[in-house]
Amino acid sequence: MSVVTLLISLLLGIIPLAGIVWMMVSRSILNVDGLFMSLILLTLAGIFFLNAALELRDRGILPLFRKEKTASALPKEPSASKAG
Repeated sequence: MSVVTLLISLLLGIIPLAGIVWMMVSRSILNVDGLFMSLILLTLAGIFFLNAALELRDRGILPLFRKEKTASALPKEPSASKAG
């Protein structure tokens, strides 16, 4: 993905959080519709921020979720048993 896609993901992750702040300021978060709307907005923000975090990890900028290939993760070949 390109840098533009990363920036769009970050922007689209911030917009739902701004919506939640607006709902808190206008006090519409205290009813059932506001609670469900906040859950939906948090889910949208989480998806876009996860996309941005995975992109940063793939670029090597975010070492938090680094993919490491270890020797123990590779399949071992069966050893030949000695017939005695």
